[in-house]
Amino acid sequence: MDSAVVIFSGGLDSTTALYWAKRKFRRVYAITFYYGQRHSIEVEMAKKTAERAKVDEHLLFEVDLSKFGGSALTDKNLEVPETKSVEEIEERGIPITYVPFRNGVFISIAASYAESRGTTNIVGGWNIVDYSGYPDCRPEFLSAMEEALNRGTKLGSEGKDWKIHAPLIKLTKGEIIKLGLSLGADYSYSISCYRGEEVPCMRCDSCILRAKGWAEVGEEDHLIKRLKEEGKILE
Repeated sequence: MDSAVVIFSGGLDSTTALYWAKRKFRRVYAITFYYGQRHSIEVEMAKKTAERAKVDEHLLFEVDLSKFGGSALTDKNLEVPETKSVEEIEERGIPITYVPFRNGVFISIAASYAESRGTTNIVGGWNIVDYSGYPDCRPEFLSAMEEALNRGTKLGSEGKDWKIHAPLIKLTKGEIIKLGLSLGADYSYSISCYRGEEVPCMRCDSCILRAKGWAEVGEEDHLIKRLKEEGKILE
């Protein structure tokens, strides 16, 4: 296929999706959002990963969702919850780290970017297996957004079919990492922690799920390895 836009947060899942897109498409455009997230360090790290992956274009886009609040990721008055186990994540409902309609906003903007580049392919790292239960990651939501793009864009009206690619949607975190490694993915600068530090807290949902994935693979997390080499984590 010719080209695609990857919604690229810089985290582990979106890094895998980026390398998947590099294998599938001739040209890859990546878009990273600064949306007022407390873990905005992921934006700086995303620049490094996109450069190392040699994407054709990397766009940084600001859309300040912190003006609305309602999430521990965008409102610093709300605490990021601590998690002890994957089972604890699975048992509870939608967590306070859910950012209202974030993926709807991101897909809409990514579609505008994609249409300006003449492509109808959007790629993302959405997942419904090892995830925090966000409703805007589910297949039915992505299908609905795909239908909206086909009905509400110039390219759609011209008969060009929009496709939202979610290659990780039914994979475990370990399977996601294995896929990425098979594609040559470098996770050294992929940031997952919700608390906004380069060194993972190992207490938030995202850190717990990431650690689970690397344990399943049986290898050391590229990020942890780099941080040890740089002296930011003691052996």
